[in-house]
Amino acid sequence: MKNHVYYKNAKINDLDIFYRQAGSAEKPILLLLHGFPSSSHMFRNLIDQLSDSFYIIAPDYPGFGQSSDPAVSEFQYTFHNLSAVIESLIDKLQLKNINFYIQDYGGPIAFRIALRRPELVQSFIVQNANAYLEGLGEGLAPLSAYIENNSTEAEQGARMFLKFEATRWTYLDGASKPEKVSPDSYSLDQYYLDRPGNDLIQLALFRDYGSNIALYPDWQHYLKNNQPRTLIVWGKNDKMFIEAGGWAYRKDLPDAEIHQLDGGHFLLEEHSDEVAHLIKEFIINE
Repeated sequence: MKNHVYYKNAKINDLDIFYRQAGSAEKPILLLLHGFPSSSHMFRNLIDQLSDSFYIIAPDYPGFGQSSDPAVSEFQYTFHNLSAVIESLIDKLQLKNINFYIQDYGGPIAFRIALRRPELVQSFIVQNANAYLEGLGEGLAPLSAYIENNSTEAEQGARMFLKFEATRWTYLDGASKPEKVSPDSYSLDQYYLDRPGNDLIQLALFRDYGSNIALYPDWQHYLKNNQPRTLIVWGKNDKMFIEAGGWAYRKDLPDAEIHQLDGGHFLLEEHSDEVAHLIKEFIINE
């Protein structure tokens, strides 16, 4: 029996942080952390499929979805600060023994929290979230150039990722059955990207992405030393976070369960049934 989804807001440091909540608090906790340029909306199908078995929390970060989006002059958009907001939400909701589902930006947010608070981590479910250089694909080249040089030319290259054509490409490229990808998804993402001032928010995070790559050795050290239970469900056709990035986790997590699925960056748009089954097997039937 599926549980109703509740749409809530929590006040975190004068920010309204929106989150979706479903399931019973007595069930295993599943914290869903979205990627760029999406929001908790990307998990809508997974929430429906797992709400009978888990207590699910899926927030939107500042600057994304339904959460507050203060101007860059009012809030410093860095991955450190996003992780601090999500950590505060975890404490406010009194979440413990968390199964972190991480995709794209969700990776650097969750791994930062894990370094600070390893006791919070029950397991990781990793969907196209990078922690190894092997995973950085050619599709990221314009962002890499912007990280290295904030020239006008480099910024224009990075701004291509804020256009509708790029948002649509991120969803459809690599999809095994593009007709299963709802156009509502990338259209909604683009609506948020097109809000006044949101381009500057996203550019600030693009520029800060190099701080994530610099932390890869620290995250790898954490994984090797702590050996968190880890399930990897990777869209193997992703041109940004490529297939090798999923396999690379085996270097530090030899017992990781890895599934390379025939999909792209937003794997859940067409494979949420399969991913939901894998998660249940991984956590409930361990």
